[in-house]
Amino acid sequence: MIRTWLNISGYFVVFVLLQAMVMNNIHLFHIVTPFIYIYLIFKLPVDLSGSVIILVSFFLGLTVDIFSDTFGMHAAACSFIGFIRPPLLERFVNLRDIPEGSVPSFRLLGYVGFIRYTLLLVVMHHLLFFVIEAFTFFQPLSMIIRMSWSILLSSVLILIIEAFHPEKKDNK
Repeated sequence: MIRTWLNISGYFVVFVLLQAMVMNNIHLFHIVTPFIYIYLIFKLPVDLSGSVIILVSFFLGLTVDIFSDTFGMHAAACSFIGFIRPPLLERFVNLRDIPEGSVPSFRLLGYVGFIRYTLLLVVMHHLLFFVIEAFTFFQPLSMIIRMSWSILLSSVLILIIEAFHPEKKDNK
């Protein structure tokens, strides 16, 4: 269990710094900004309780908010996907049949399952984030364009990270 929390802490630091130092400075065509820090929420062990997932998600979002000056928008969006993650994951795999400490991956969910899982969580995160950011529906086309391209770029980058993520053969 200590090893699990050390891994989560290490990923937390790496992804927050990567988001704050690199990804927040990428603005393709002044429209698209990728949010890859949410990958940490995707990769939390499936046997963590829902409240722990929501707390980790909230603090991840809050930390990114502090570096990004976004006043709780990331915290709200991350808390939401932390809340919907367990029931969503239950749709893809029977959680009682998997070993303790397993994390969602291509290996656990299959390629199609993990891609669907990733797309659903990214869409939910970005939808809430961009609606909170715009806080208006006066420019819906602009918001839809920004959201769509950010969803696409974030999803592709997360799937690339997952493809190169070293995976243990045993779940000990």
